[in-house]
Formats: sequence, C-alpha cells, structure tokens
Amino acid sequence: MTDDMEIPTTNLAESNNFLIWKAEEPDGEPTYHLELGQVTVHFFEEEWKEFLELIRTI
Repeated sequence: MTDDMEIPTTNLAESNNFLIWKAEEPDGEPTYHLELGQVTVHFFEEEWKEFLELIRTI
C-alpha cells in the first residue's frame, strides 16, 4: 500500500492503557479496533454494534 492510499482513521476513545479507533476501509465499510494492551480486537460494523449492546448490558 502506498502512502497516498492510507486508510483514514479516527480515535473514538483513549485512556492510558486502552484505545478504540475507527478505520474507513477502501471498500467503504468502517471497521472498529479495540486495543487492550498487547491485544487488538477488530470488528466489522455489525459486530461492533453487537459488542456495544453486550457492553451496555453489564
């Protein structure tokens, strides 16, 4: 991937240890990324919505 083809990203939330960011993929579908220390969890939009619903239940 060349520099002029960078995927635009937006930080949604950040703390000292965690980061949630969104990427606009070349196919137009947004993906969401949850960085938890050494682990990053990647979500497609439908999965992200389900994950947020799950978190709201606790």
